[in-house]
Amino acid sequence: MNSQNPYTPVPAELVEVHDETPTIKTLVLAPSEPVEFKAGQFVQLTLPGVGEAPFTPSGSPREKDRIAITILRTGVVTDRLHECRPGQTLGLRGPFGKGYPLDKLRGREVLVVGGGVGLAPLRALILALLPETDTIARLSIRYGARCMEELLYRNQHAAWAAQKKVDFAATIDRPQPGWTGPTGVVTTLLKNLDMDKANCLAFVCGPSIMLKFATYALEAEGLAPQQIYLSMNRRMSCGMGLCGRCNIGPYYLCKDGPDMNYGTIKDYPNVF
Repeated sequence: MNSQNPYTPVPAELVEVHDETPTIKTLVLAPSEPVEFKAGQFVQLTLPGVGEAPFTPSGSPREKDRIAITILRTGVVTDRLHECRPGQTLGLRGPFGKGYPLDKLRGREVLVVGGGVGLAPLRALILALLPETDTIARLSIRYGARCMEELLYRNQHAAWAAQKKVDFAATIDRPQPGWTGPTGVVTTLLKNLDMDKANCLAFVCGPSIMLKFATYALEAEGLAPQQIYLSMNRRMSCGMGLCGRCNIGPYYLCKDGPDMNYGTIKDYPNVF
């Protein structure tokens, strides 16, 4: 972050563009100065002359000279970001937020639940944990997308599943030729969880409706609200709790989140 003016972005060269799905791309940036982040923190990505939008980096926090941002086409700014090519200069503000509570994961079962592009923020958590699986009991990844073509990071799933103490399962909404895995929305993968539920922390990211029903499914499995963290990257603008757009009750997602403990926010009317 610019130490003199937090509203001034750090210039970053776009060095790689990866087509992930028909609607999702990953931009890999080389900032002009280090932009170190913790898994779960977010940055504001600026396209000069167009605007900026918040994204949680999807790459490994261990990479200090590169930052990967996975972007779903959803509007004017994201459409234009999808048109960017290597060599362009973009801007980065941040990182903002607290990030995932990695200090609480030692010795625990870690359950990661992603829906659609929601796997992107969780990928930073996955990449942070894979080199340290000896410190946790197990990493269980549950992921769902509408169809095979929309499965994010599909070429990496087998490598994740092959890691020690990692199990991975993916589903698509409806049967499709060539698909041999489970079908149904991602909550179907949360039934009869084979894990030590009393020693589990769950991290959920996806559309608001998915967050809602995944939370209910986890509670039905016996997880307490305090065991559930929700990635809630919505309506964040300034990144510093000044614009007042991203509050849930007295909490601001940009400062107190964007990964919020469900037990902390569950009684406020605008959670979902």
